[in-house]
Order: sequence, then C-alpha cells, then structure tokens
Amino acid sequence: MAKSVIGSLARDVRVAALLATLFLASLLAVAPRSAIAQGNPGPNLERPVRGYAKHRVLLQTRVGLSERELDKILAKHGGRKKQFIRQIRVHVIELPERAAELAVARALRSEALVKFAELDMSIAPALVPNDTFYVQAWHLPKIGAPQAWDISTGAGVVIAILDTGVNVAHPDLAGRAVPGWNVFNNNSDTADVYGHGTKVAGTAMAAGNNGIGVTGVGFAAKVMPVRISDLDGYAFFSDMAEGIVWAADHGARVANISYQGAAGSSSVQSAAQYLRSKGGVVVVSAGNTGGAQEIAANTNVIAVSATDSADQRPSWSSYGGYVDIAAPGVSVMTTTSTGGYGGFSGTSASAPVVAGTYALMMTANPGLGPFDLDQVLFATAVDLGSAGKDIYFGAGRVDAGAAVVAATQGSASDSIPPTVSIQSPTAGSKVEGVVPVDVMATDNVAVARVELYANGTLVATDVEAPYAFAWDVSGLSDGEVTLTARAFDTAGNQASATPVKVTVGNDITPPKVLITNPLSGSQVTGVVNVTVTATDDKKVSGITLSIDGREVARSDGASLSYAWDTSVGTKGGKGGGKGGGGNKGGGSASGKKGATSATGTTSSLTARATDPAGNVGSASAIVTRY
Repeated sequence: MAKSVIGSLARDVRVAALLATLFLASLLAVAPRSAIAQGNPGPNLERPVRGYAKHRVLLQTRVGLSERELDKILAKHGGRKKQFIRQIRVHVIELPERAAELAVARALRSEALVKFAELDMSIAPALVPNDTFYVQAWHLPKIGAPQAWDISTGAGVVIAILDTGVNVAHPDLAGRAVPGWNVFNNNSDTADVYGHGTKVAGTAMAAGNNGIGVTGVGFAAKVMPVRISDLDGYAFFSDMAEGIVWAADHGARVANISYQGAAGSSSVQSAAQYLRSKGGVVVVSAGNTGGAQEIAANTNVIAVSATDSADQRPSWSSYGGYVDIAAPGVSVMTTTSTGGYGGFSGTSASAPVVAGTYALMMTANPGLGPFDLDQVLFATAVDLGSAGKDIYFGAGRVDAGAAVVAATQGSASDSIPPTVSIQSPTAGSKVEGVVPVDVMATDNVAVARVELYANGTLVATDVEAPYAFAWDVSGLSDGEVTLTARAFDTAGNQASATPVKVTVGNDITPPKVLITNPLSGSQVTGVVNVTVTATDDKKVSGITLSIDGREVARSDGASLSYAWDTSVGTKGGKGGGKGGGGNKGGGSASGKKGATSATGTTSSLTARATDPAGNVGSASAIVTRY
C-alpha cells in the first residue's frame, strides 16, 4: 500500500495505527450503518481498514464547556450533535453532505475549547485467516499458564469481548456468559455474525479442566459479548468507545478489542480511561501490518504484539513505541462460531492471551488497581529483543505464571502526592468569555482526577490527561479571580497548585474621558480649576490627571477636580485635587517656581480613566500658560 497518502491522513486524524494500511480511493454512496469513504485494503493478509464514516466526526470538548458554546463551534461547519457518550464526553457529530470530514476534523482540533476531534474509522479484526492445521495449544505452557492456574483461574472476573459477537452456546463457553449488548444495532442480539469474536473469547476464557476442546488463559472468567461490528466484521471507533463504556457500567473488569488501529483512537483511549477509573483495563491488538505504526504510547490501553513458538516476532506483527507487551499469536487453538475448534493467528489472538492474564491477576489479588496490574504484567514479562522495553515486544512476552505469583505479593503503599500546576492562563492575565484552562498533573502511580476552583468554588473535574477545562466567566463580575487546582492520585493523596490570579474582563470597552476645563488651545494664568469627567458602559473605577508627564491628582470616582497653580513649573510646585462624588483625590509636589515669559509656556494635560475590567480611556488638552 502507498504510505505517503496515508501518512498525511493518519497524522491529521490521529489514527496513526492505520499508517500502512489505509489508501482513500473512492466513495460509496451506501454502506451499513453509515456511508463509508472506501479504502482498498490491498494484498495484506487481513482487511485492516474500510475507511471512515461519511458526514461524521467524533469530538471531545474541554470539561465544563456548555452546550450553547459547543453549538456555536459546530455551527461554523453546519454540524449537529447526533449522539453523546456521556461518560466520556464524546460527541458524535453529523455533518452536512457538502462537508469535507477531514477538513472539519482538522478545523475542530484547532479550536481552543476542543480536546480532540477525529474521523470515525471503520476497521477490521486483526487476524490472519489460515492456520487450521495447528492442533496444539503450545502457547499455554509457553506463558506459564499451568503454574498460574495453581493459584488463580480468573473466577469472578468478567471479560468483555468487543467484537463481532460471541457464540455463547459453544460447548467451551456455554454457561459462562453474562448479559451483553449489541452496540451496532442497539439491541441485545450478540450472536457472532462473522466468526471472529468467538475465536477471541475462546482464547481468553474457553473452559478448562472440562475434558473437551481447548482451554482459555483465564478459563474460569465470565464472558460478556459486546458486538461492535457490522456483518462484514468491520467496526467504527464510536462503537468501540460506546462498547467499552457499556461494559464498564455493567461490571466488566477487562475489555478486549482485537481490532487493528484501536490503539490510535482518542475516543477509544477516553473510554479506556473510563473503565480504568472503575478498576478495569482495556487490551487491544497492535495490528498485523508488518510495519511500524506511528502511534503515541498511551497508558489507558494495553497494546499487544505477537510472538511465535520460538519467541520470535512474526513478520506480520505491527510494531512501534505504542506496543506495551507481546503474547503468542501464531496458530493458537481456540473455539469457533460453528461450535468447533480451529487455529487462530494474528494479534487478534495475542490480545486475549493478555486479557486472560489480567483476569488471573485480578482473581489472585482483587485489591490491585489498574496501574499495579500493569506494572506486575510488565515487570514479569520475558524480555525479548533489545534489553528493556523495545518497539517490537514492548516489555517482553507475557508470563502469566510469574505475573500471578507477583500479584499475590501485592504492591507497596503509596504516600506520595501528585504534583500539579496551572499552565494557562498565566498570572496577571485578563480573561473573558469562555476561558481555556490547562492543568499539568503527574504522579508516581497515577492521577485519578483534577479539580479546578475559581475563588474557592469548584468549576469542573477532569479525569483524563491532558487536564483541560472550559471556564465560562461571561456571567461573572469583572475583577480579580484566584484560580487553583487540586490533583488526586489513586491512593487518595492530593496536592494543590500554586494559585494563579487573573482579571475577569468581559467588558472590552474603555471609559470615555473628557477634560471640561481648561479646553485644549486655551490660555491660562493663575490658579485654574481643572475638571475631568468620565463615563463607562459598566463603571468608572478611577481617574488620574497628569500635567507635563507628572501625575498631580487622582480620583476613585467618575469625576476629578484639581486646583492648578499655573505659575508653578511642572518640574516642581504644589497642588491638590478633589475627586467627584465624595471621592478624595490629591497630589503634591515641591520645587522651584517655573518660569514664564511674554510668549507663554505650553503645557500638556492628560487624564486617564479605568474601569473594573482594566480598560483605559484617555483625553488630552494642550494649553498655554502666562
């Protein structure tokens, strides 16, 4: 496949997992669920990408953004809200037929109040369809599963299989299912329509020690079938995200998505963070492109590459910095949707091996949170390739036996609080309307949430990095406001950011200032009563009067009166001022008497008025004094 075209597209839409597979070539007018911008999958062993949903963009806003403000943003592109995944604040936006989805997604990402915007990609399962000749479950002893089963079998853990459905009547899965959901059709029919989901489920948790068939890694775990695909096996990012949220809300502790490209979706990552907030984990396939994928590492999803029986990387296994761990993915025997058994190859098989291992660790030590589970999994992996974490195997090939033993030993208590700071706006900034607020928070384990406060009042809470808020100050009075943020980690430790003081200035109109006496161009002598008035659409905070660059009087009202002795030079002299409306003002100076002449001396009077928003208006007068 040509990589130059897809490289640009992947960077624009943040789905770099599709880097080596997507080539946009033509548009189909009709397709299941939504019109699809079609891609030719080419000669790969799988069908990685079909394209993206026409007239559709996925979008997440900053925490706190109102529906009214979002509507304003969408109106620029003719977009309207079609669906809202409330738990992760992801909007499915419908665009008019004339809209160019890629251009709209790019434009939305440039909006300061938008966290991310991406195309809703349609991708295929990450399997290599062959391998009916392999009949041995070599992968189980390879990962130390028998040793793990002496301690844990995954009982009590629910693994959600987000896929093409699952044949829960299969002899090795019967009686093991909890109610699932068909996200694609929005009903309860979770039958396997393509055959992929049953293979994945069997790899993760086919019944063990029952005298028939095959054995899954976490063979006592429960299966939750969540169908996300159409009849051809393809699934959209939006359905993956909704499926994770549904599974999280219905008791799943592990969610498996054996779809190539899922790791690169911001919507999927947000949904994965939601499941992690409930103590669960999301495992995804690294993909089968055989090439590097420019996907950024993300702690919310665990991306799994493949290994063979010799602990080598199959030529088709994708790689990159996003790969967290590797697992057997060649000729893995598993269940099929027809009720039988067959070989299964691809990172589609590798991911459920890891999902099953998570179930084993969870049963061995129910008190471990997602971060601890991740650390145990990575620390006990068999290091392959270059020493330490690498782009092909991540932390190494999973070792279920070692992971379960380590899990039983628990984890050290965490007493270290997070670090947190407000990045923007900066101290002294003037803000108005809806203000983007960015907070940086890190922790030695994991940040659970960040709260933003304005003058001690909670504005909003964000549970996912980057921590980004939309603070609406349009209804606040102009003036100084103190912002602070609090970060909490998963152990309950908390820390507060250094407060940042900003000035709310919804009023952008400066006061109007008028020097009513003396008038510019006039001649003055002796003591002159200088009078200044100011008006503002809100309020005048104060007025200052300067003569020849020297401030001589100040008022905190909307008027000022000052007795100016014109015989005193501006480099010295004395005088006083009186503020209008009962406000006091004044100034004093001392020095030698200024010189006068028959031709007179020119002086400049400048009055400045401010309002509570910090706007400044001014007026000047040039006079000749004799």
